Order: sequence, then C-alpha cells, then structure tokens
Amino acid sequence: MPASGQARGAWGWHPLDSRWAQRVVDAAGVRPGELVLDVGAGLGALTGPLVRAGAEVVAVELHPGRADKLRQRFGEVKVVRVDAADLRLPTRPFRVVSSPPYGVSTALLKRLLAPGSRLLSADLVLQRQVVNRWVEGRAPGAARWSRHYDASIGIRLPRKAFTPPPHVDSAVLRISRTRR
Repeated sequence: MPASGQARGAWGWHPLDSRWAQRVVDAAGVRPGELVLDVGAGLGALTGPLVRAGAEVVAVELHPGRADKLRQRFGEVKVVRVDAADLRLPTRPFRVVSSPPYGVSTALLKRLLAPGSRLLSADLVLQRQVVNRWVEGRAPGAARWSRHYDASIGIRLPRKAFTPPPHVDSAVLRISRTRR
C-alpha cells in the first residue's frame, strides 16, 4: 500500500471528490465576504470552492502535513491546526461548510451549538445515521439547541463521493439559526 494510503487509513481519512465538494458548497449558498469555517479541511476539497465563492475561509486541519499543504495552496486562507473539540469559535457571525472526520462530529456540533456561539448556519457532511438522529431531534442536547436552531437534511452523498469510499452512507446536516 502506498504511503498516502497508509496515512488515510491511520487517520480514517476519506477525502471528498472535488465535484461533490462543489455541490456541497453550491447547496450551502455561500455569499462573498461571509466568514466560513472548513473544519477537517484535508487538502482543500471544500476550501477551494469556498474561496471561489468569495468567502473569507478559515481552514481547520489537525494533520500537520495537510495543514502545511493548505497553507501552500491557499495563501489567502487562514489555516488553523487544532482539534475540532478544542476549536475557538469566531466572535463575529460565521458559517460552517465542512466534511469533518466522523469521529469528531458530536464534539464539533456541541461546540458550534453552545450558548454564546455566533453560528449562523452549518452544512456538515456527516454519516447519514447521525444526520437522521439530529433531524429527528434525538441528538445530544436537542431540547436546548432546538430552541435556537433548525436541523434538516441536505444533499445525500453516495459512498463513491469519497476516496476511498467509507463503509457508511453520508448526507449534509443543515443547521440554521432560527428567528425565535
């Protein structure tokens, strides 16, 4: 197995195909000037379309080699090397469009939906089972966060949308701040 395959396996990495990444960004409706976090940015599958959409992008990537490659590829993007569970959120309104590692999705969502968060919306590529649980209101802390946010299912991604394909189905969890 090549070294790149070993790195993927060691980190459980399933990069999103560029065509599907573009679809996720298009569906998110990102507008020029918006502050957008790409958590688990990898090599920039979503970062590139976000930059082309005119967003002010913060790419969050824990893996040191991938973080360095992001810095080289996207000079205009702020790259932050931190675990999603330790991520300090922006103090101004922001959006999230990302394909985070499935293992950090609960910790990431807990952080994004914490009291005081300035999150406007999030479009997260997650395991479909997790998305269904959030949309049905069966996720951790649903009684609290559902007073301020709505959860819905976005586009569904086939396993072939990733390389290598994961063993689970995926979909976009769309979270939007309500006006309540």
